[in-house]
Amino acid sequence: MKSFELYEPKTVREAVGVLVKFGNKARPLAGGSDLVAGVMKDWVQGKGMPLPDALVDLTTIPQLKGIKADARGATIGANTTLTEIVESKELKDRFPLLTEAAQSVASPLIRNFGTLGGNINQRPRCWFFRGKDFNCYKKGGDFCYSVSGDNRYHAIIGGELCYIVHPSDTATALLALNAQAKIAGPAGERMVPFDNYFVGPRQDILNESVLKPEELLVEVFIPAPAPGTKQAWSKLKNREVYDFAIVSVAAAFAVQNDTWVDGRIVLGGVAPVPYRATAIETQLKGKNIKTSVKQAAAAIRTVARPMSMNAYKVDLAQTLTERTILAALA
Repeated sequence: MKSFELYEPKTVREAVGVLVKFGNKARPLAGGSDLVAGVMKDWVQGKGMPLPDALVDLTTIPQLKGIKADARGATIGANTTLTEIVESKELKDRFPLLTEAAQSVASPLIRNFGTLGGNINQRPRCWFFRGKDFNCYKKGGDFCYSVSGDNRYHAIIGGELCYIVHPSDTATALLALNAQAKIAGPAGERMVPFDNYFVGPRQDILNESVLKPEELLVEVFIPAPAPGTKQAWSKLKNREVYDFAIVSVAAAFAVQNDTWVDGRIVLGGVAPVPYRATAIETQLKGKNIKTSVKQAAAAIRTVARPMSMNAYKVDLAQTLTERTILAALA
């Protein structure tokens, strides 16, 4: 592993100052399960993503940790561990979608030190991106090896140039819950809806979010759901523990007499960003869910563009979406 300097700021302002000093040669550090035990250990680098010279330890900043809930909703510090989210009674009662998504991440050991901010902002797990012999677009190169290579786990929606899939389960759930991210930088703090937080390769090939090198995620705010909102989470993976979603579905919607009033369906494992399936939502609007859900879930086929080895994901996405919506309704 490449050597680095470790900084332990006590405030967000100090942390931002270090990031400003080093630019793209510094990275925020929380649990470290991806950055240190993954990217840096495996020397994942390219001309578009140099290995950091400095790590900024966010665990030394008390402000970034904790869960606060009130009538408006819930605020979760970026440095709150996934285990703390899973075990929070307030979150479990009001946002079971998030706690179930957090519980599906990796293993208990990883969840004990893995943080919400780290899970949201982790880098993609594409084996070409992670392989040292592939200078792909995502690393600043000029080719996507998944186009002609083994693409069985790659994107079926929203590719172009790069066909990664976003790896974060909590991000998928938070988008379904209409959450917002508070970002701190040298110009101060700003709130960004999760609808606008993630960026695909068509917008920025080197990054997966709007975070700039000198910025960091401070906290997440989830607005209180409407009374009677239905929530459900499903995740299909190869192994029971320590695996990423082949396809996942987060559903949060309001109903009246089994009729869809309003809501969100978000899919993970199918696109470079957590994918909001507006085509499915539109098909359900104002209709009886039980009688229209099968046809609505099939709308995913109108936007899917599978590659040579991953057309099976389209079938999985349709079926899992239907099951998740019915599970939430029940």
